[in-house]
Amino acid sequence: MALILCIETGTEVCSVGLVNNGVLISLRESDAGRDHAKKVAVFVDELLKENDIQPDQIDAVAVGEGPGSYTGLRIGVSFAKGLCYALGKPLIAVSSLAALTAVAIEDYQAGIIDIDNWDKALLCPMIDARRMEVYAQVFDNSGKALNDIAAEVVTESSFETFRATADQFIIFGNGAAKCCEILGAKYIDIAHSVRGMASIANAKFEVNDFVDVAYFEPYYLKDFVVTTSRKKLF
Repeated sequence: MALILCIETGTEVCSVGLVNNGVLISLRESDAGRDHAKKVAVFVDELLKENDIQPDQIDAVAVGEGPGSYTGLRIGVSFAKGLCYALGKPLIAVSSLAALTAVAIEDYQAGIIDIDNWDKALLCPMIDARRMEVYAQVFDNSGKALNDIAAEVVTESSFETFRATADQFIIFGNGAAKCCEILGAKYIDIAHSVRGMASIANAKFEVNDFVDVAYFEPYYLKDFVVTTSRKKLF
């Protein structure tokens, strides 16, 4: 049995949860602005106090590894690594796209979303990468990845092979809405959340699938680009 603290800050959502033996037992999250640096520590403190858990009782920390916002990922991963260093606990990295897909599957199974021909559906989570570009990957309805993660500039031919073979090609995530019309795909409103990390993180813990706390870096997929402000400061 494992008690895992899960952290996801790679998008506009700051999400923190406690997972006990693969089951989410407590959750804090907010999408009200990109002030994750302030919220993540507060959320962790609230969850531990709410559940009467001391920090050293946690067995591991799991963090969304991306892809996603450069700054958001840095905040979550830096906080998770610092916690692991201080407590001497292992660090688990979870693909943000796999976790988002797990949320979609969970919501379908719970009857929260309705999808026709689920058995022949393909799921494509999309994280916004600005303009018509998204970080995306295609999964089957069991959560198995069918291709590699890619930064995709979406056109009418994007995911053509998958769209041709699926009864339903379903897109979701904060980069999906802008792609609906051009892809002719079904869009469902699924929010980023550590809910999707619960079973994945627990499975990794059981087989000691940890990352090196000292050297682990988020999966940015693209280099951070520094732009020069047009505002005159002086």
